[in-house]
Amino acid sequence: MSQITRQNVGQLKTAWVYQLRQPGLFEASPIVADGIMYITEPPSTVTALDARTGRPLWTWSPQIPRDVITISAPSPVNRGVAVLDDMVFVGTVVGHLTALDAKSGAVRWDVVVEDNKHAYFLTLAPLALDGKIIVGVSGAEAGIRGFIDAYDSKTGRRLWRTHTVPAPGEPGSETWGKESWKTGGGSTWLTGSFDPDLNLLYWGTGNPGPDLNGDVRPGDNLYTCSLLALNPADGKVKWHFQFTPHDTHDWDANQIPVLFDATVDGRARKLIVTANRNGFYYVLDRSTGEFVTGSAFAKQNWAEGLDAKGRPRVRPGTDPTAEGLLTYPGLSGAANWHSPTYSPQTKLFYQHAREMGTIYYKGDAVYKPGTAFTGGGGRYVNGDDASSAIRALDATTGKMKWEFPLLSPGFSSLLSTAGGLVFSGTEEGNFIALDAETGKSLWDIQLGGPVRGMPISYAVDGKQFVAIPAGTTLFVFGL
Repeated sequence: MSQITRQNVGQLKTAWVYQLRQPGLFEASPIVADGIMYITEPPSTVTALDARTGRPLWTWSPQIPRDVITISAPSPVNRGVAVLDDMVFVGTVVGHLTALDAKSGAVRWDVVVEDNKHAYFLTLAPLALDGKIIVGVSGAEAGIRGFIDAYDSKTGRRLWRTHTVPAPGEPGSETWGKESWKTGGGSTWLTGSFDPDLNLLYWGTGNPGPDLNGDVRPGDNLYTCSLLALNPADGKVKWHFQFTPHDTHDWDANQIPVLFDATVDGRARKLIVTANRNGFYYVLDRSTGEFVTGSAFAKQNWAEGLDAKGRPRVRPGTDPTAEGLLTYPGLSGAANWHSPTYSPQTKLFYQHAREMGTIYYKGDAVYKPGTAFTGGGGRYVNGDDASSAIRALDATTGKMKWEFPLLSPGFSSLLSTAGGLVFSGTEEGNFIALDAETGKSLWDIQLGGPVRGMPISYAVDGKQFVAIPAGTTLFVFGL
């Protein structure tokens, strides 16, 4: 829908506002179905709202014990639900996957994905497809062994599990030294993407464990910091691409993969692209996993570049040290969980790029179940010099076409629309609309809290709205 355009976006007004029931980080992506908006509130509450007025219809919260373990997320978040048929699906901070009745919020089924006492928990939005609910887990900072699961949407029965760290004898196990695979990390804490034509499920994987000390895990450490292409019927891996072999900087590859078709060098290609936490933008063939091209989209000083197969040419002496070593990108990356966007109109890929370094420290790595297993730490630097920008990249080459500077590194997602707009936000609380072609600012409103949720556009009764979480409030705008 393109009711909201470059010409009239300046006329946007607040349609309704919803305030969270309790404070916390609000990083959800709302979903609208049949006139109802479903959101998640921290840490694992689901709320249904009338998408026309914001009137609450029902809410549901799981029982959360005081001793819940969320080592990599001291202030746990939940980034959304999945909706399929007459049910809403949510992953919880206690490691459960729960199906709720879409009309009433009543629990239809509830399953334990994995035991939270071993530091597994869920913060992602599940992915619904073909009668299956797909989820991943958080917890690599505690030395879990990551996996991707599929569940029957009607019954909650687990259909398959694919571990992201192979056991001895499995493909890739030779990339783990000694017994390190048992605590190898590779969490799967952001939602993947699905191509119904190729029938392939794409899922990013997180850092190896321990995060910053690679001595105890010699090798490339597959399949951490990778993109996996899986058969959704059985979870078998069709291909993989590893962005950061033997990662020692906590550069997960969980960033959202974006799918589109384009012509490259005169050849029609089915592509999948991602701006990685390690500072490089990658273009891959999504049928085969073949590397097409890649280049830095933000400041980085750990690699000379990428070779012909996309493997980084790592500069010697860039691992963390006991004394500390300044490296770009920082611990939270040049990109992170916040979603990019692609416009088929402009053929541009839009990314919130973060410019910030970290002094990385290497420390001891002793594994104890349910506790931090990071092997070091980091101290952010730059102060007022740290910054970020919304960057528009040629989607097939990574070449920057324009940028819109932001004051400080934030975690705001982006939304491109058929009206020729790109919506995003700032850490300082501004919600903005840019011209998708030029990056010119067309509209700006101060919302009073960091814009960390994911903007969406939806229509009810033929009218287009734009929704954005900011601070502890959901704002909805219309003409």
